Amino acid sequence: MGINFYFADPYSAWQRGTNENSNGLLREYHPKKTDLAKITDEHLKNTFYKMNSRPRKCLEFNTPFEVFLYEINNLE
Repeated sequence: MGINFYFADPYSAWQRGTNENSNGLLREYHPKKTDLAKITDEHLKNTFYKMNSRPRKCLEFNTPFEVFLYEINNLE
């Protein structure tokens, strides 16, 4: 498909900015020591919906969902 991808070095959080930010957002809904076995699929879906509907500065204050839809609609 001609897509470049990269792997971050171990213990190099600064190379995974978006991942680290997403983990922080997820912790707002599920703090550390939360028993993940008790979280329902429906609750998890709602959490992901809220996270993907939140505007991000790195996306020029668009939501990840809006950017995804734009990319899908502009495929060649």
